[in-house]
Amino acid sequence: MIEALLLAVTRITTFAPTGITTNATGFFFERDGQLFLVTNRHVVREESIDHHPDRLEIVLHVDPANVSETTVFSIPLYVDGMPAWREGSDAGGTIDVVVIALDRAALPQTLLLHAFTPELLLRDLEQIEVGTAVRIVGFPLGFHDTVHQLPVARQAVVASSFGIRFQGQGYFLTDARMHRGTSGAPVAVRLESGESGRERLVWTLLGIHAGRFDVDNRDEEQDERLSLNYAWYADILMTLTAPPQVQAKPSRRRTAR
Repeated sequence: MIEALLLAVTRITTFAPTGITTNATGFFFERDGQLFLVTNRHVVREESIDHHPDRLEIVLHVDPANVSETTVFSIPLYVDGMPAWREGSDAGGTIDVVVIALDRAALPQTLLLHAFTPELLLRDLEQIEVGTAVRIVGFPLGFHDTVHQLPVARQAVVASSFGIRFQGQGYFLTDARMHRGTSGAPVAVRLESGESGRERLVWTLLGIHAGRFDVDNRDEEQDERLSLNYAWYADILMTLTAPPQVQAKPSRRRTAR
């Protein structure tokens, strides 16, 4: 059986009218029966480089008895001219994370898929220390098991004080050798022991990997890259996946004459 963590992650390809624009990583998050695709905001829109795809495709496993059986599922990024994704911001500015609600009725009838849930978010910050080993699962430079359409995992460690907003932003740092294509990958840690992670997810979701972190004054001839990365804290998913607020209808009150 395939590890559940690998089946919670999917390869993303974005498209503009002119063709393929980028490759990235996404993963599934489920809350109250609603399934979401999670990735970085810069995967679906990045104004600084005029990146404006109009749809994306994800790869889904469709046969529980044969992991090599997959299909491509297309998701429009705009509906009636409005973004199909949900994004958020905080005091530090725009958060580089988006979620897209998936219509289960439109998905294949049979799926081999796992999803993170609110129960798999970290509850006790003291469980994570600087240097804690984590896994970042994705598609570096698009590399993956092309027969079974499965991602690969990179080993990393938490490189900043967990629970503290690094430089005032809603992310923490990891130390790992990362590449393009892993944008949107889950950063997870194995806190439970003694239970197989093949039948169900036993990994705790800490964050969403977004990119490499470097310094502006690095001498490219003398200094290597820092090999540090930033990942947005996963608790943003509880905000982005919250059900829309039901607007109370104003009551009709009889006015005095």
